[in-house]
Amino acid sequence: MEWNFFIYSSIILLPILIFILYKKSPHYNRLPPPPGPPGWPLFGHIFQLGTLPHRTIAGLKQKYGPVVWLKIGSVNTMVIQSADVASEFFKNHDLSFIDRNIIDTMRSKNYHKGSLALAPYGVYWRVMRRLCTVEMFVNKRINETEYVRRKCIDNMLLWIEKEANSVEGRRNGIQVARYIFLASFNMLGHLMLSRDLMDPNSKDASVFFNSMKGMMEWAGHPNISDLFPWLRWLDLQGLRRKMDRDLGRALDIAATFVKERIEENKAGEQKRKDFLDVLLEFEGNKNEPAKLSELEINVFILVFFYFQFC
Repeated sequence: MEWNFFIYSSIILLPILIFILYKKSPHYNRLPPPPGPPGWPLFGHIFQLGTLPHRTIAGLKQKYGPVVWLKIGSVNTMVIQSADVASEFFKNHDLSFIDRNIIDTMRSKNYHKGSLALAPYGVYWRVMRRLCTVEMFVNKRINETEYVRRKCIDNMLLWIEKEANSVEGRRNGIQVARYIFLASFNMLGHLMLSRDLMDPNSKDASVFFNSMKGMMEWAGHPNISDLFPWLRWLDLQGLRRKMDRDLGRALDIAATFVKERIEENKAGEQKRKDFLDVLLEFEGNKNEPAKLSELEINVFILVFFYFQFC
């Protein structure tokens, strides 16, 4: 009898308790979202966007105004279709909308936390932006590499000519993109690390090239986990596993550059100061991190090579 009373009481009190907690939650008191079309349960407006979603969304402006609220899967999405409203957002509400939405593959190995393009706005982002502005993207440092850039292009042309004259090159053709990739990496390598990074016959060069190519593919592939974040743990398409594999290989190669420089510094070998030295010697002030971790440096270096590959 007592057990039945407990069950019935729980059935009655549980909905009341849930309602009270919901009323006290911040979600209950927040302002309603902007207007938008009714969507499907669970799927939101996915099926209403059609094959030309940009045109479909543009057509919603006439009925719902310049600010439209959509749900892409289970992800809330606000669409701005007015220059005046966009200006209002960027001028008066920029801090509320400054962070990017991080796709699942970019969360691999905490890549998004070390990337200048993806890291949340805060102390780390401001530090890395300052270092790039003051130490890397300056005319003096770029002009110093003019000879190296010319040399890298000459080497690339020699590699392509050698491959074109080889038996394998005549049979299978030449992958020009690979040589452009290697030359670009060596240019950036001299700017950041004062060294050639890649050789066309190097095993690491091939691994690095294929890893970066894989990262580009997995990051650009439509991912159901981005539409339904609660499905991330299942990794239904296997994209996160593939990104973990390729990003892990690329990070391992980037880590060897950093470790070699640390050993050179310990041995007292004097070389021209480059951007890697700037990162290793960084000392923060006040609320800034005292030093950059090895993982942060590895990811930050890899980010520049990733953009070069894009």
